[in-house]
Amino acid sequence: MSGPVPILMYHSVARTPNDATRALSVAPEAFAEQMALLDDRGFTPVGTARLAAAWRSGVPLPARPVLITFDDGYEGVHRHALPALAKYGFASTLFVSTGWIRGAYDTGGGLDTMLDWDQVRALAGEQAEIGGHSHTHPQLDQITDDALRFELLRCREIIAGELGAPPASFAYPYGYSSARVRRSVRAAGFTQSLAVGNGLARRRQGPYALQRVTVRRTTGIEEFERLIEGRSIARTFARDRALTKGYAMVRRARQVRRKAIRSRV
Repeated sequence: MSGPVPILMYHSVARTPNDATRALSVAPEAFAEQMALLDDRGFTPVGTARLAAAWRSGVPLPARPVLITFDDGYEGVHRHALPALAKYGFASTLFVSTGWIRGAYDTGGGLDTMLDWDQVRALAGEQAEIGGHSHTHPQLDQITDDALRFELLRCREIIAGELGAPPASFAYPYGYSSARVRRSVRAAGFTQSLAVGNGLARRRQGPYALQRVTVRRTTGIEEFERLIEGRSIARTFARDRALTKGYAMVRRARQVRRKAIRSRV
């Protein structure tokens, strides 16, 4: 199948999220209802690596494929999301910022209670593909080449050390990337990467710019059904796209200024 595929982007799944994560947090009851709807509508969740491999090779995907992805590595993914995923035998992908995961590499930057590595391994044992999301979660398109290489390679090194195999998939922090970032992600050994874009993923986007749709705390079940069916997505995210386009211009201007400053030094 080479038709469009919904890739759902979750962050925190929490009953009482803090202010930093509230907007992108989903209540456990809402998440369970969303998973039940996917099952009822006959969707088949697959991992990120499987989708990309199928689109590269032409191997058919299962009927009605969907991707369930989580960014950052919040503890509620293990506490609240895993039981709902396990109930239906759903695959998922967890993109971890390795410097935010509790344990030996924790930099203290996590926005709420984060997973620890035992919980990450437990998720991996329940059909969760573990992907990279950088080490400290910076805006990758705004940092130097050396810092970018560090963020990617350190993330990949830690995941490989903790799980016994390097991650194949990556997700850009904040969804921000550029041609330079995408080249660096590929050079670091990742074979596919996810952006945001708030649109359905399509094969023509290429393996390093696959789009996702954001699931928020305010996403009701009717809106969720429209997202997975690919209906009214442009209208739903019209404001987000306008803001993203404006902020992209600001970020590019900042990057040009930084390059000019470095060239004068």
